Amino acid sequence: MVQLRVLDILKEQNHTKYWLYKQMNLSYQNFNRMVTNQTSSIRFENLDALSRILDCPIGDLFEKTDFPEQKP
Repeated sequence: MVQLRVLDILKEQNHTKYWLYKQMNLSYQNFNRMVTNQTSSIRFENLDALSRILDCPIGDLFEKTDFPEQKP
């Protein structure tokens, strides 16, 4: 399974999830689902915004895991 590693990047950059939320033009519910990998799709414009705001290549936003993420 492919998932976003936004929370890891935020930690590496010493930023909070709230900081990123304020930068994005999304409702908190949609933003939270996206960064906690609780969605099955993501818009290209959101990927572009994440890459720009976090100042990293789009490929760095993803990681491949062997098992599906457990949803709370």
